[in-house]
Amino acid sequence: MRKTSHNLLASVIWIGNSFTIFGCLTLALGLAGFFNLDLLAYGLSSGIRIVGSLAIAGCLLSAVSYGIQDFSKK
Repeated sequence: MRKTSHNLLASVIWIGNSFTIFGCLTLALGLAGFFNLDLLAYGLSSGIRIVGSLAIAGCLLSAVSYGIQDFSKK
């Protein structure tokens, strides 16, 4: 694997992990009552759905990047 593609995958993994951590912490703090998740509502989606989608997107980014990284190793 070339160095540039390795750096790109490492960046995407880092971003995915950050989204997951941020989303999970925000969900936990919102459900504990530290702030109102309705502030993050957009259109017909509730705030908890938006934050949950962010956490799920982070998990998917990380999983796909780790999979590509493992597949490309010999």
